Order: sequence, then structure tokens, then C-alpha cells
Amino acid sequence: MSSHDLLIIVLFIGILVAFTPLLGKWLANVLQGKRSWLSPVLGPVERCTYRVAGVDPSREMDWKKYLTAVLLFNAAGFLILFLSLLCQKWLPLNPAGTENMRWDIALNTAISFMTNTNWQFYSGEGPEGISYFVQMTGLGVQNFVSAATGIAVMAALIRGLKRKCASTLGNFWADLTRSTLYFLIPISVVVALLLVSQGVVQSFDGPATVPGMDGVEQVIPNGPAASQVAIKQLGTNGGGFFGNNSTHPFENPTPFSNMVEMLSLLLIGCACPYAYGVMIGKKRQGWIIFGAMMLLLVTTIGLSQWAEHTGNPLFPGMEMLEGKEVRLGVTNSSLWSVATTASSNGSVNCMHCSMSPLGGGIALFNMLLGEVIFGGLGCGLYGMLMFAMITVFLCGLMVGRTPEFLGKKIEAREVRWSMVGVLLPGITVLLMSGLAAATEVGRESICNAGPHGLTEILYCFGSQAGNNGSAFAGLAVGDTPFYSVLGGLAMLLARFGAIIPVMIIAGSMVSKKTAPPAQGTMATDNLMFMVLLVAVVLIVGALTFFPALALGIEPGEADIMKRKPRNAKDGIFAGGMGLDVAIQGVIITGLTMLSY
Repeated sequence: MSSHDLLIIVLFIGILVAFTPLLGKWLANVLQGKRSWLSPVLGPVERCTYRVAGVDPSREMDWKKYLTAVLLFNAAGFLILFLSLLCQKWLPLNPAGTENMRWDIALNTAISFMTNTNWQFYSGEGPEGISYFVQMTGLGVQNFVSAATGIAVMAALIRGLKRKCASTLGNFWADLTRSTLYFLIPISVVVALLLVSQGVVQSFDGPATVPGMDGVEQVIPNGPAASQVAIKQLGTNGGGFFGNNSTHPFENPTPFSNMVEMLSLLLIGCACPYAYGVMIGKKRQGWIIFGAMMLLLVTTIGLSQWAEHTGNPLFPGMEMLEGKEVRLGVTNSSLWSVATTASSNGSVNCMHCSMSPLGGGIALFNMLLGEVIFGGLGCGLYGMLMFAMITVFLCGLMVGRTPEFLGKKIEAREVRWSMVGVLLPGITVLLMSGLAAATEVGRESICNAGPHGLTEILYCFGSQAGNNGSAFAGLAVGDTPFYSVLGGLAMLLARFGAIIPVMIIAGSMVSKKTAPPAQGTMATDNLMFMVLLVAVVLIVGALTFFPALALGIEPGEADIMKRKPRNAKDGIFAGGMGLDVAIQGVIITGLTMLSY
């Protein structure tokens, strides 16, 4: 690794840390309803929105009403997007002549964007992609409101921890509107203008047909890309306007655009812990949560960079260049892979399937931890706070005291629902991976027989259940409704399997009294707690997925040459291990988690 490569990494992390207090305070003020410099301009728009929707923003909700509003709003968004995708051929702004989407892919896509996952079974451009109209009114809208939904749920949990002897957690419609209007839209406008200045296309013109150097006509895609790229990065949505995502020169043309997009992946996720500290009146507490997330991020960046720059041991001295964007190089590709999987974004500027075993494993492991390394907007913070409650509970058991968090007792109800929120995504990944490996229709989509094939299945469902959206390639998931429907179910279970426990915990915590710290109270705002929190996150992740990950490890080259697979259908392991062992390993791990 050169000094230039090291400078890129240091600059990336330094900018994230520098912008965290600025954006965090801004977000906290927005969620607290404070006036800002945007209020004179956007205040009338906010009031008009409430009036049209028939909403009283001052009328607060208890956790049941808040959760009901979240579920109904997301259900309506899903239905509108699903119907739009089925009918896009007849809608306006369709210069490419895009056809209506197949029902199962439309179902998966609508669920994907509604849950802030943006997993794509389609290529965004061309007749088989998505029209400009649906890109803007369907996908674009969901990119904003799905991110705002996560922020709103985060705000409700923070109020539940902050308030005492209360019953309400704020107003979902107000939180949704304010976070979109005063926070997400202004930042997206700035990022979109920066991208346009670098050459990212923003146009309503249709595709251009030009003769290639070999005389064969080429179709050059066009469209309103910059506005979509900005919010899909900032909102940790992922996906891509173009088929090749951010490897496409129209979506990511220069090193500067690459840095802007890469920073956008994590900027707001970094701001959420700081906003949490401001809202509870304990900034140190926010920095400790931020520190735990940053420690995990820096560690995974270091491991991934080492693996990619070290290269294949069979070819010493050569970096892992295959699958990388040659304009950006190994460092930017590896850095992006960690940032996008740590932020549950899913956009890519290289092919994760082509990375080194450790580099690809880091990308997979980031998602399997439960999107808590900053994660999605709001999701990363409330996921880490559930881990924090589990941590204080375990520590309380060790010293024989009733655990407390922010002065409130953590009792059986909070621990049970925290465990549900933490383990349900993992259970979903393992059971559905086992189902895909155990059925003929699931195995037919595997392009790579061997451990890599199992890893592709695990990555597929890990990405969808982790609200990520990136893919490991090599799995022909778009050819069958099996993966479309099963993947859609995985996204629903993981997204709302975390939101529902969070809202129940918020409703339980808000009604409790706050006790002053005593001599035996465990401090949760120091480095010791940060280390314990990271340890719990890693232990839960390791215990949950280690058996399945071990099954996907490729045997050594010598072993592969000595032992041939029995049959691609009977055994997916190149080293000769039968498919029945793979199925048993994945399913037994999932059933073991259910026993918790």
C-alpha cells in the first residue's frame, strides 16, 4: 500500500469524524422541532403538508399508535410502488420504452425500496429496467421516506429513554416530515449538485444510439441519475440507476465523485449517535456509541485493505485487481466495499464476489452483524442500543445487580424484545439459506458449485435481511420467482422484526422512573463499556453465523486437486462434502438460534 492509498483512508475517516458533530446537532434540532435557518423557507411547506394530510403535529402518540402509523404508511408506499412497476409501460416519462415489470420482480423491488434495502433483481437501464417516471415518483420517493422512517423510529426510542413516567413518544407524521424536509432533502440537493459538476448525468433525454469503434451501434443510457444517486447514498438505500451501479462512468465518473459518494454512505449514519447524545442530554454517551461503531469500521477497513493489497498467495506481490474498477484502484474499491456493507447501503463500485476470500468475508460479516456498524439511517443506532441493553443486562448478572441503562431498569421485557430484534434477522438468513440449499429450485440458480455457491446463497439472504442490497453475483436469482418471493419475505421479516421490538421497548422504557446513579451502577459512558459493547456484538455475530460461514470456506488448492466433487446436484462442495452436510449446518444453526 502506497502513501497515497493511506492518505485516502485517513482523509475518508477524518472527514467522517469532522462532520459528525455538525450533522448530528442539525439532526437533533430537527427531531426536537427547533427552528433553523431553513424554517422561513420550508416552514410554510411543512404546515401545508400537515394541512393536506389532516395531521396535527402537536398531538403525540403512544407506542401502539406510533407503530401503527409506521406500518400503515409503509404498506401504502409498498402498494403504490408495486402497482407503478406493474404499469410503468403506460405511464409518462418513458423515452426508453421500458416494459412492465414481471410480477415477482415487481413484488421484490417494491418491498426492497420500502424497507430501505434496494436489492435489485433488474438492471436499472434499458427496456427491461425502470422508467424515468417510476425512478423519480416511486423509487426516489421511497429512498427518502424509507430513510426517514428509520430516523423516526430512532427518535421514538430516544424519547422513550429520555422521558420519565410518560406515555407518548412523539408524532410519527411530524418526525417523518421534518426529517425529510429539513434534513434529507437539503443535504441531497448539495450532493446532487456536486455530482452533476463531476459529470453524473441528470436529464430527461432518452438513450442515445452511437456507432462504436468497431462499427457496431451502442446504446448510451441517460436519465435523471444524479438526483437519485445522491439520496440512494445518503439514505443508505443502495441500488443503482445504471446496471453496473457506481462502477458506471455516468454514475461515478471521477475520483472526486467517488469520494463524495463514499462519504455519503456513512455521513448521516455517523451523525445519528451524536444526535442521540444531544437529545438525551449526554453527549459523552453518544460518543461512546459512535466510538464502538467506529472501532468496528476501522478494524474491518484495515483487514479488507490488507487482504486486497496482499493478493493471492499463489501470485505473491500482486494486488487483487480482478473485479475492480481500474479508474479507482484497489484501495477505493476495498474501502467502498466496507463502507457500503457497514452502512447497510448496498451500492458497489467493484464486484464483491471477485474480492479476496477475507475481503469478501468482511463485506459479508458486516451485514451479518445486524447493520450496527453505523448501519441504515436510524436502524444502526437503535440496533446498537438493543445490543447496549443486552450488554448491561449481562454485566448486571455478573455482579448481581438489576441492570440499568440511562438510569432506567432493564427488566425481562426489554431483554426479551432486544433479543428478538437482534436474533430475528439472523434466524431469517439461516433458515432461508437452508431452504434455498435444500430445494431443487434453489440449487438450480447456483452458478458456482462448491463452497462459493453456498456463500453466494448466504450473501444473498444476508444482504436482503441486513437491509443492504449488494450482491455476491454468481447466483441467477432473477430467473426464478423462488428467490424473488423468498427474498421479499426476508426483507419484511428483518426490517419490521427489528422495528416492532424497538417500539415495544420504547413504550416500556418511557413509562419508567429515572433513578440517580448509585455506587454500584454500571457506567455506560466510558471506554470499558465501549469495549464490552463491541465484544457482545462480535460474540453474538460469531455464535450466530460461524458454522454457516465455516461451511462456505474454500478448501486449499491442494485439497481441491486431490478430491473431486461427487456431483454438482448432490454436493455443492468442491472438496467433496455433501450438500446434506451444508443443509444440516445452516438449518441446525438457525434452529439453535430459535431455542434462545
